[in-house]
Amino acid sequence: MTRDALPDPWVRPAHPKPDVTAPGTGGLVDRHGRVATDLRVSLTDRCNLRCTYCMPPEGLDWLPKVEVLTDEEIVRLVRIGVEKLGINEVRFTGGEPLLRPGLVGIVAAATALRPRPEVSLTTNAIGLSRVAPALAAAGLDRINCSLDTVDPARFKQLTHRDRLDDVIAGLAAAQAAGLTPVKVNAVLLRGINEEDALPLLDFCLERGYELRFIEQMPLDAHHAWTRGEMVTAEDILERLTASHTLTPDVEARGSAPAERWLVDGGPATVGVIASVTRNFCGACDRTRLTADGQIRNCLFAREESDLRTAMREGATDDELADRWRIATLAKLPGHGIDDPSFLQPSRPMSAIGG
Repeated sequence: MTRDALPDPWVRPAHPKPDVTAPGTGGLVDRHGRVATDLRVSLTDRCNLRCTYCMPPEGLDWLPKVEVLTDEEIVRLVRIGVEKLGINEVRFTGGEPLLRPGLVGIVAAATALRPRPEVSLTTNAIGLSRVAPALAAAGLDRINCSLDTVDPARFKQLTHRDRLDDVIAGLAAAQAAGLTPVKVNAVLLRGINEEDALPLLDFCLERGYELRFIEQMPLDAHHAWTRGEMVTAEDILERLTASHTLTPDVEARGSAPAERWLVDGGPATVGVIASVTRNFCGACDRTRLTADGQIRNCLFAREESDLRTAMREGATDDELADRWRIATLAKLPGHGIDDPSFLQPSRPMSAIGG
């Protein structure tokens, strides 16, 4: 087969104030011609798991409540993104978004927007068995679930919580509620769960879930990531092809980050997101809103643009849209992980949003 320590203080440099006397028009276009239409919204930095590649067992210092956007503020910014900036896909993330009390209402408000965006959720699925029907009724289209092993002992080792049964129940509830396709995202860590590649694939094949492996990225809170310890896309594919025949999916990939492979002739597929070894930045169409109202134009950005303060000081929708456009213009051509000058973002993944 051919295959082509704790976080530093969060730096939020000030961006130039837009010319509010003449609000701009158009979408979120950067200087490299890419257009952001996919919005990732972090609803909280809190999580009920302690995945080893994300945060220490004792957790992190969570954002003070006063700094976190209210439900109404989130809905307003999402509306501005959809109505004024061309956003057509909204993904709610965390931390763990199921910990947000107003989640169902936020989803309902997003799906009521016109033009209606596709609305999805990235979750660890703990508690999803209870709320899946309500999310479906609110119009949620589908879910992505993070699951790195189906072995109970290894799950506890990786997450410092004994909750695998809850995750499995949540996935089944999502599927039963019609939140499909149910997608499972897995990160393999060398010497810990790399042998789980095949069991994860078989688990998903048996249940009709779509599995995607993601290379571990330098977004851990303790900044311990090293490229040499990373399980690469090639490593993953080598393990999978030991038991399954994989052929490239000819369907156009577009801006999707995953390379997809038909499993044993299809129709089932498996995806591999080679975030580090085969970066896909040239087709990136994402913009990110953190739980405390900062716009990030890249997952690995070192700068943020503050919408929360402007919004709370009375900025109009047009003024906020202009700030968002200006933040997008500064987007770099790529994440730069391979550049000797690369610096890991100060915020860990749990505070950025997946």
